[in-house]
Amino acid sequence: MSLENLKPAEGSVKKSAKIIGRGQGSGKGGTATRGHKGAKSRSGYSKKLGFEGGQMPLQRRVPKFGFTNINRKDYQGINLDTLQAYHAEGRLNETITIEDLISERLVGKNDLVKILGRGEVTSSLTITAHKFTASAKAAIEKAGGKAQTA
Repeated sequence: MSLENLKPAEGSVKKSAKIIGRGQGSGKGGTATRGHKGAKSRSGYSKKLGFEGGQMPLQRRVPKFGFTNINRKDYQGINLDTLQAYHAEGRLNETITIEDLISERLVGKNDLVKILGRGEVTSSLTITAHKFTASAKAAIEKAGGKAQTA
């Protein structure tokens, strides 16, 4: 081995990306591969979200109608059969709170919880939630449990 034989290890030196805009001698000077004129040739250009090359964007083509209430409350629904199954497995106690539902990942920590009436409840459960449907409340109380609003 001598100085003239030295070379870097295989794969250690990567060819850098195309170097552009460094004069005509580089072969990529002048317009620096941006073409002539127009917004894309200028520095600081970034196209707006939803821009379709000047064509009327989809967001503006599609008609808008209806009304969305900004004060709407969205509830995360949980059915009685789900609660009964979790109780039967031993994952939930006789007293079910919102914290228990969060820890079992049935709801998120910021969700409002509504208990829905699908399925049956065989054991007497004390359930705390933000809302109950009438059928869910009736089924819980029929089984000897309590439906408490938080």
